[in-house]
Amino acid sequence: MKNIGIIICLMYSIAACMAAEYDFRFAVLKYDGGGDWYEAKVGVINLMKALREASPMNPAPEPSVVSARDRELFLYPIIFINGHGNISFDDAEVRALRSYIEHGGFIFANDDFGMNESFRREMKKVFPESGFVELPVTHELYRSPYQFPAGLPKIHEHDGGPPKGYGIFHRGRLAVFYAFDADIADGWADPEVHKTPEAKRREALHMGVNIILYGLTH
Repeated sequence: MKNIGIIICLMYSIAACMAAEYDFRFAVLKYDGGGDWYEAKVGVINLMKALREASPMNPAPEPSVVSARDRELFLYPIIFINGHGNISFDDAEVRALRSYIEHGGFIFANDDFGMNESFRREMKKVFPESGFVELPVTHELYRSPYQFPAGLPKIHEHDGGPPKGYGIFHRGRLAVFYAFDADIADGWADPEVHKTPEAKRREALHMGVNIILYGLTH
């Protein structure tokens, strides 16, 4: 945990990090295609509160919004992709996302139900040589700081299938984590939004914290 601030400083410039009001900004990726990339904004605010409680970090309370066309993309160690509908990346965005990963960035994607086909298609453009693999329940991402011995928690039913945590590895590093048929982002929302039981909300928030801390320290 103590190394997180150092790692973030290395990803930014030291001067920028010293001057920053917050030591981490969570970025939501804005994309074309019609999907509701913006859907989880309030939930992310709750996730940042949970991150602040679980670690020595001081994250910005609200997420930033960035497009793969923006040069600012490379300022964010983690970008979050979420939504129900279609995702579409143009050639420039594909190149930018590839470069983002190659320079140490981490993508955290959540299937809010309905984006699976398009997300897999577009990520194949970014990494044509690499496919998604299911992470074993023993993976470190499920073990720190919160323990998930059964792997990714199931928050919302949707298709009713088991939750699956998939990854894309690049040069031996888990560079993309994809939460499928779990919808942990809906579990970050305020309780009255989806009527999610408190125990499930806690699971969703804790899983989100695990993913962020893993992405920042790897």
